[in-house]
Amino acid sequence: MDTNLKDKNVIVTGASRGIGLAIAHGFAGEGANVSICARGEGPLDTARQAIAAHGTTVHAAPCDVGDAAALDAYIAAAHTALGGLHVLVNNPSGFGRTDDEEGWRNSIDIDLMASVRASWAAVPLIADAGGGAIVHISSISGLEASTRTPPYGAVKAALIQYTMTQAADLAARNIRVNAIAPGSIEFEGGVWDDAKRNNRDLYDGILASIPFGRMGRPEEVANLAVFLCSDAASWITGQTVAIDGAQML
Repeated sequence: MDTNLKDKNVIVTGASRGIGLAIAHGFAGEGANVSICARGEGPLDTARQAIAAHGTTVHAAPCDVGDAAALDAYIAAAHTALGGLHVLVNNPSGFGRTDDEEGWRNSIDIDLMASVRASWAAVPLIADAGGGAIVHISSISGLEASTRTPPYGAVKAALIQYTMTQAADLAARNIRVNAIAPGSIEFEGGVWDDAKRNNRDLYDGILASIPFGRMGRPEEVANLAVFLCSDAASWITGQTVAIDGAQML
């Protein structure tokens, strides 16, 4: 399948590890130029070097996406470094677990408003390039009750609704917008890696709820993200695709 992503320019926020890093690798593997950001400079530089092995242009810059001014400056710098912009993937999460001010603030600032603000900055640039695609990383927690993580689930649901609104609004500018709702994805240093080591009852309970008997892999989410931003998905917009190994079922 020809994705027609060669020489396209892609921003992936929150991409120094896990799902974001896998998505950046996925686009670079298709010949796209990629810009990534994250808060930690050390992991970010390691990620940049790994992605550069694909032979495309790679730009990386530290950015706290919860800081509106910093995010706006990062999008502008990435656009300049890549020489244009066709795709935006909003990946970071504040993982607001607790039903208190801090939990809600983390989810709203990082999961929701960073995606909104990045879109505000990126949409005119994508439109200037003739169109493209935006993907928001939501969660299956936004598709069902989320009793362990109320802020996380509610804000991921808001992101799903925003996806539909954007899709309808941006179609006239030839920009498609979709969301991905991963189930439990395991990777080194991630939430489920931590649970395996420190909360085995929770880990085993979630694992038992997945019919395939395993956690998902970041590369599986990346494959979907690349597809949704490719010409192969040219008539898909406004959708949220769950990728969870039937976990919700």
